[in-house]
Amino acid sequence: MYSTKGLASAICFAAFTIALVSAGTATAYAADNELTLHTATGEYRFNVEVVDTAETRAQGLMFRTELADDAGMLFDFKEEREVSFWMQNTLIPLDMIFVGADGIVDTIHVNARPQDPTSIPSQVPVQFVLEIPGGRSVEIGLKPGDKMDHDRVAAPAG
Repeated sequence: MYSTKGLASAICFAAFTIALVSAGTATAYAADNELTLHTATGEYRFNVEVVDTAETRAQGLMFRTELADDAGMLFDFKEEREVSFWMQNTLIPLDMIFVGADGIVDTIHVNARPQDPTSIPSQVPVQFVLEIPGGRSVEIGLKPGDKMDHDRVAAPAG
């Protein structure tokens, strides 16, 4: 049995997503959905949604009820700065991986609790935040200093 409140939320979320895409505010690049994390235990590929506007970053993964092991969301702030996240209206546990413009993992917050309004700060300036299923970063052995490859990560000068 479905509640009308849950159905109304799903319809509003779908309409919001369609509106963003039709308005052109959800930016997409050819390989934006491909991301690789390099750890001491191997290379792990993820299919990610990229959010890079105030509107899409504000929505994030709110109201989603599942996320595949190889899926995630990449927040691109387009410049390095300190950022802070919270889990209000987020229904699934997430790992938040804070990454510099160079693609180096700076800090990791494992298993952020669903619907928790507590602030989760980056602790250092970062350009990217990768959200993946809760506990997945531990499973793949991800540590600060590991590398994230994605088309949006700047190539090293030289």
